[in-house]
Amino acid sequence: MDFAAMINRVVRAAMLDVNLYEEVEADTSLTQEALLVVILVSLAGGIGSFLSGLFTGSIGAALLSLVLAVVMGVIGYYIWAYITYFVGTNLFNGTADVGELLRTLGYASGPRALSVFAFIPCLGALVGLVGAVWALVAGVIAVRQALDFDTTKAVLTVIVGWVIVFVITAVLGMVLGVGAIGMGALSGALSGGR
Repeated sequence: MDFAAMINRVVRAAMLDVNLYEEVEADTSLTQEALLVVILVSLAGGIGSFLSGLFTGSIGAALLSLVLAVVMGVIGYYIWAYITYFVGTNLFNGTADVGELLRTLGYASGPRALSVFAFIPCLGALVGLVGAVWALVAGVIAVRQALDFDTTKAVLTVIVGWVIVFVITAVLGMVLGVGAIGMGALSGALSGGR
């Protein structure tokens, strides 16, 4: 894998280069690379959460936030791609396969890497929000190019898909978070009894 070429593609995707989205849509060899982009972007967000957790809490909570950021980033990516595929093809008559959406949405996630700055008081949350909105705009272009329809249908597809993904990931996050809190309480109770 050519890391420099991957970074170049991520930068072009972040610059909302329509030609890049057409290229990755058509190039099936880039599916694994798009997943790697999502993992690296999620890791950047996890590092930001980890550092923030170190400043405000314990090392255990910080590590948990790092792991959850990566896991939820990858899960959210797959859920969003499949739901976007379903919504775009069934409600708005788009034409694509799931792989095309996985590739285009993977590269569109690049701006979320700004969440690495989450640990900076006051400014970190704002920078993370800018990255999230930027990635959402890139996601609209990715969906439009992958599903081969107009911008209005792409925006509607992204909104419907994003709401569904948000609900699913919030539920998963609560389940995983509650499970982690329970494990933390259990380990605290077990170690306190010694």
